[in-house]
Amino acid sequence: MIEAASRVILSTYTLPPDKLEKAIHLSHWRAALYFGGVAWTILILWALVRWGLGERIGRWASSITPKPWLQGFLVGPVWLVILALIDLPEETVSHAVSLHYGLSVQRWPGWFSDWGVSSLLLILFGTLAFTCVYALMRRSHRHWWIWLWLLTIPVEVAGIFAVPVFIDPLFNHFSPLEKTDPALVAQLERVVARGGIDIPPSRMFLMDASTKSTGVNAYVTGFGASKRVVVWDTTLKLASIDEILFIYGHEQGHYVLRHIVKGLLFSLLLFLIFYWIAFRLLRRLVGCRWSPWRIRSLDDWASVGLVLLVMTLLSFIAEPMGNAFSRRIEHQADVYGQEVIHGLVADPQQVAVVDFQRLGEIWLENPSPNRFVEWWTYTHPSTSERLKFAANYDPWSEGKEPRYFRSEVRNGITLAPSQNHGNHSIRTARFPIRRVGFFPRRSRNSSFPENR
Repeated sequence: MIEAASRVILSTYTLPPDKLEKAIHLSHWRAALYFGGVAWTILILWALVRWGLGERIGRWASSITPKPWLQGFLVGPVWLVILALIDLPEETVSHAVSLHYGLSVQRWPGWFSDWGVSSLLLILFGTLAFTCVYALMRRSHRHWWIWLWLLTIPVEVAGIFAVPVFIDPLFNHFSPLEKTDPALVAQLERVVARGGIDIPPSRMFLMDASTKSTGVNAYVTGFGASKRVVVWDTTLKLASIDEILFIYGHEQGHYVLRHIVKGLLFSLLLFLIFYWIAFRLLRRLVGCRWSPWRIRSLDDWASVGLVLLVMTLLSFIAEPMGNAFSRRIEHQADVYGQEVIHGLVADPQQVAVVDFQRLGEIWLENPSPNRFVEWWTYTHPSTSERLKFAANYDPWSEGKEPRYFRSEVRNGITLAPSQNHGNHSIRTARFPIRRVGFFPRRSRNSSFPENR
């Protein structure tokens, strides 16, 4: 506990015994499904490549058409269906666990419908990706990975723009927040005004999450004309107005602090590094004398399985790097969220602490997660760390300047704050670094959404 100005603030995230036991068991399930899922995928792909499945699929495609680019539209879907089926057991167990612990209310028919749509998108975009990659391999044996990286840049930007407009509505229903709750929009506009930016109400959306989940969440997404803030309807039902302002302030922080641009640049750096590693590793694996793969050259369609195997392994290795970056920007958004509601709510510290406590209880977050698992898999700081920081962060009472805002006091009157980082337009969006590669893949443990 922290005593400040005659008030007591909880400084430690705790759970009652019954929820604590569930949270610990759930954290074990999450870790086992993540690491076990990766191991399962790598093992099955290795076995299929080792048994020469790639050669058989490539030979079948060449028997239908002699044109390599057309063969890609045969080979790609086959391998991507196999990949979807490999991931299905882990994803099924993940949803079953989520149902068991009360995190999900989505019934199996709806879940399989979402899985089917996700798989179709994987097959569609994955096939296009394979066709492009192998065309580059045939044209430039030594530099295809550089051309692939250059192609990845516009694809990533286009993906960030398109997902909230074309992909997200396939899985969830969104409605303008100003039509659903105009009074809340008026409150949120106070946060916008304090931040000195322009987020029109038309960019605020409510997601009908209660049909699938019992959790609370909010996020920012999109780029350019598609940029928007999304709040789950469960958040409106379970959180107080002050907490919603803090949640929204956190998401506004992602906008103001340009996290989409920073995330995009960081991910492109990872892509460049790991594309080069993939290029070197694939050349060595295909070219070695003892190679059991029966692959004549890397641009042979028989190598697709091996490419998937290498990209899965490298994506797993890259995960801690992306997650470390993600935890950093999420912490920055936490700080911004607490600062931006200062003066708008009675006690920003208390609001943030109560919100993190509620968030942990609803999502059954383990108060003491395994440090290795946290380092490797967590996209956000642990709930315990977030709550502890929020409870201790009060620069105003100590006469210090906030990190992102500073107040000018003249004649005892506090004027509107100005931002230390400058007055930026909306340029950022939620951008989790989930993979390394040009190939689309579903996020692992998709039944456990990332907390905001």
